[in-house]
Amino acid sequence: MASSMYAYIREMWKRPWEGIVGQLMWERLQKWRREPAVVRIERPTRLDRARALGYKAKQGVIVVRVRVRRGGRRATRPNKGRKVGNLMVNRKTPKKNLQWIAEERANRKYPNMEVLNSYWVGEDGRYKWFEVILVDRSHPAILSDPQLSQIAKQRGRVYRGLTSAGRRARGLRRKGKGAEKIRPSLRANFRKKKD
Repeated sequence: MASSMYAYIREMWKRPWEGIVGQLMWERLQKWRREPAVVRIERPTRLDRARALGYKAKQGVIVVRVRVRRGGRRATRPNKGRKVGNLMVNRKTPKKNLQWIAEERANRKYPNMEVLNSYWVGEDGRYKWFEVILVDRSHPAILSDPQLSQIAKQRGRVYRGLTSAGRRARGLRRKGKGAEKIRPSLRANFRKKKD
């Protein structure tokens, strides 16, 4: 049986720095670095991934490319009165992953929309780029769609960690034995009184 177009796209994106995609990526990143941090784009860069995550080419659905700086938090180094080990400068990592941060930034730029999902499209030494799929919560084409209308009802879902990236950062990908202390959340579990 012949493979679909999406299978070929998926295969090419498994090794994005090789072959024709690698050359394209090199050119793209040069252009993307000069763009603003949040840019609305006409169509998804990775059509297979976007479709798998719920993207539909219809009114009320848009795609936004978001640039996020890589690495942990950058703290200012104190210049007085403590040991070097107590400076609290290194290893300050955010509780959210960069993909979740990118989704939140996209939603702040488009407050009338809800984040459906997002996926990785590129990175260099300094930045990571994600494409975020947004859905207009009051558009008639979205409200009449059985799948997307459910997303439109979840107000502020990205800020509550309900997207895929948010659930991953909250530790909700793990299930069953061994996941007892991370569900419903690390903080909630830590606060619970132990008998």
